[in-house]
Amino acid sequence: MTVVGPLGLSVQDQALEADVHLGLAAVEEALSEATKSDVPFITVTAQHLMEAGGKRFRPLLVLLAAQFGDPNAPGVIPSAVVMELTHLATLYHDDVMDEASMRRGAPSANARWDNSIAILTGDFLFSRASKILADLGPDAVRLQADAFERLVTGQILETAGPRPEDDPVQHYLDVLSGKTGSLIAVAGHLGALMAGADQRVVEVITQYGERIGIAFQLADDLLDITSDSTESGKTPGTDLREGVPTLPVLLLRASAPDPSVPGDVRLRELLDAGFPADDPDADARHAEALGLLRAHPAMAHAREDILRYAEEARGLLGPLPECPAKSALEGLCDAVAFRTM
Repeated sequence: MTVVGPLGLSVQDQALEADVHLGLAAVEEALSEATKSDVPFITVTAQHLMEAGGKRFRPLLVLLAAQFGDPNAPGVIPSAVVMELTHLATLYHDDVMDEASMRRGAPSANARWDNSIAILTGDFLFSRASKILADLGPDAVRLQADAFERLVTGQILETAGPRPEDDPVQHYLDVLSGKTGSLIAVAGHLGALMAGADQRVVEVITQYGERIGIAFQLADDLLDITSDSTESGKTPGTDLREGVPTLPVLLLRASAPDPSVPGDVRLRELLDAGFPADDPDADARHAEALGLLRAHPAMAHAREDILRYAEEARGLLGPLPECPAKSALEGLCDAVAFRTM
């Protein structure tokens, strides 16, 4: 059994392990080439987040999905590169919208340079992804366009917030489905499609990608609360400080105040007041809120939801033939779910 990638995925088949390692190495090499520009400064900005690391979750899913066909098909590695370039581009834009100062343990592009450079660098990466896509055919272009539309829609929904008649928790899950689930679903779809897998396999892996993508993002949101900056690569509690709703806070607000839960009332007071930058006590109150939230029962409830989505993803794999790649996809469910345990 060998651990592959930062997610801690266990691969128990030597041939699959070798294929995945070679594939990820090829993706890294292609990413390096795809982010180069004739303008040296653009190369620096475009490679900033790529060189900071990352989980490469989307390329990994492309490679695993391709195992159900010909994993050496010419469109597999380019598809993985397109997925990661698109993801990287959204991170540049996200950091501007969130006014983030750190990403992947390094200064965010907007912090190192400015918002305009970060936005334009994201656009540059989108253009490079589109150029690669053009060589993969109209079906691949259409899939990517549909996913990108869903991604942007999810971002707009998040920015606009739920309507008065909406359930805030369901609105949040709809946002995640668009922002994260869409691209991860297409990663599985393209990997299987480019490898020539059967249509039923393509459909199953696409549905799996959607569910595991939501679980993956829910886990990331919990890590923003539970981890230190070394583990998450971001300043702990960034979402909390910025007032970005995540599942634990939404579950907390959906429940009635409970004085029997230690810190429940105080935590609600802190969240209601927020942490404005011009408040000299904001850092202390943020640290207090973060500590209270980490110990609150809402965290356990959020973990239960992550496990549920991961198990739903695992269940979708049932129709796939038994093989090392299927076992690896099942293992990915465990790796995602237990990141927050």
